[in-house]
Amino acid sequence: MGRPLVFEIFEKPATSCIIGLCSVIWFYIQKKNIGYSTVGLSYEAAVDGHHWRIITSAFSHISVVHLIFNMSALWSLGVIEKLRHIGLGMEFYLHYTLVLVVLSGILVLLLYHILVQRFKLEYFRRVTAVGYSCVVFGWMTILATKQPSSKLDLFGFLSLPISFAPFESLVFTSIIVPRASFIGHLSGIVVGYSIAWGLINGMNNYWAFSMLGWIILVFLYSLKQTGAVDISFIEIELVTESVLPAVGFVASGNSRTLQMNPLPFGGAELV
Repeated sequence: MGRPLVFEIFEKPATSCIIGLCSVIWFYIQKKNIGYSTVGLSYEAAVDGHHWRIITSAFSHISVVHLIFNMSALWSLGVIEKLRHIGLGMEFYLHYTLVLVVLSGILVLLLYHILVQRFKLEYFRRVTAVGYSCVVFGWMTILATKQPSSKLDLFGFLSLPISFAPFESLVFTSIIVPRASFIGHLSGIVVGYSIAWGLINGMNNYWAFSMLGWIILVFLYSLKQTGAVDISFIEIELVTESVLPAVGFVASGNSRTLQMNPLPFGGAELV
C-alpha cells in the first residue's frame, strides 16, 4: 500500500504548486473559452511583440488529456526535490524551472526562425505551441544525467528507465500524438543537457529573484505594448512622425498600432 498522497505533496511542494497552477489555468481557460491561439507561442506572434506568450504558452494546455499527461510526468520528476544530496533539491528545482521555461521557449522561437527564414518553411511561421512539456523534457534529461538509475512512472502503471526516457519519450510522443511538438520537446532536452552538464550554472537566490523580476517586467511590458491587456500603471510613449500615416512602431516598412488584432494562426503543437 502506497503512502498517503498528502505526504507526497509535502515532500514535493514546488512540484505540487506548479501542478496546481497549471490545473487552475486550465480550468480558467475552459471557463472563459480561451483558444490556444490566444495564449500559445508562435513565431509570427513573437515577431509582433507578443513575448509574454513564452510564459503563458508553457502553463496552458489544450485538453484535459494533455494536462494529465504532462502533470503525471512532472509529478514523477518531482523526486528531484528530494535529491539535495546529489546537488539537486527544491532550490535547484525552482531556480532552473525559471531557466527551462524561458530558454526552452526562446530556443523554440530560434529554431522556428531558422526554419522560416533559412529553409523557407512557412508552416512554422504560424504553428502555435502550447504546454508544459518543454520543461518536463528538460527535467527528465537532467534527472537522466544526474541519477540514471531512476525510473519515470507515468499514470502509475508505465515505468521507463530514466536514462533513456528523454529520447524514448521524444520518439514515442511524436508517433502516437501527431500534433506533439518535436521542436518543443527537443528544445527542452537541449536546455536540460546544458544545465546537467554545467554549461548553464551559477543560479542562486539572488540570480533567481533577479531573473524573475525581469521576466515579470518584460511580461507586463509586452502585454501593454501589444494591447493584449490594458495595464494602467505602465505607460508607453508613442512616437509619431509626420511622414508616417499611423501612430505606433514600425517594422518592415509597415506602420502598426499598439493594439491586438486576430492573428491567422496555424495548427497547434502540444508541448
